[in-house]
Amino acid sequence: MGTHATHIVWDWNGTLFHDTEAVMGATNAAFAELGLPPITLDRYRELYCVPIPRFYERLLGRLPTDAEWLAMDEAFHRHYAAHRPACGLTEGAELLLESWQLAGRSQSILSMYGHDELTPLVRGFGIEARFLRVDGRTGPSGGSKSEHMVRHLAALAAGPSGDGNGNGNGTAGRGGAAGRIDPGRTVVIGDAVDDAVAARHAGAHAVLYTGGSHSRASLAAAGVPVVDTLAEAVELAEEIAA
Repeated sequence: MGTHATHIVWDWNGTLFHDTEAVMGATNAAFAELGLPPITLDRYRELYCVPIPRFYERLLGRLPTDAEWLAMDEAFHRHYAAHRPACGLTEGAELLLESWQLAGRSQSILSMYGHDELTPLVRGFGIEARFLRVDGRTGPSGGSKSEHMVRHLAALAAGPSGDGNGNGNGTAGRGGAAGRIDPGRTVVIGDAVDDAVAARHAGAHAVLYTGGSHSRASLAAAGVPVVDTLAEAVELAEEIAA
């Protein structure tokens, strides 16, 4: 891979991994535990934002206390783990990943999903070898992706021994061609405004996909291209970074 080749950084939840049903099931199960009314998918997409405590602020009309946030976060992840096994890759994702790799291009995953849960999940779908790196979140949940994106791209530039999350837990895959990753020729594909914010922070481009956590109107406010399929996202990525 040359310096000027396009690299894709994929988001996981809501993008490559179609877990909308698990997210909604976990959210409403957690809300029931905490005495909150259920929320519809449309309402979720209208209000969702990061950091996650801000999302709960929109729901509650105030920021949750530290104790409330911890209880909400624990309940969500507990219920999500129960719903997750019923979810699979987004339609067409596997073929897109294969085609991108076979064309000699590189790709990676950067997710705010816990790294220790993310890597075996990716491996279980048999797609780990498609990526140069698979980096999940280490440390507390609820933050933004921006600094993680900077470290992820720095690790890619450093090669297989680099650490995308700053904690030695990045997983180097075998997929794609080796070479220097240029942020200016990198396109982040994700389902949240935070993906666009993180891309901009790291000097990369972004394309946002409507199949996940945000409404189209919310995504459009990020000022980057918005698409309805991952195939469209990949096509745009090639054009944007050309």
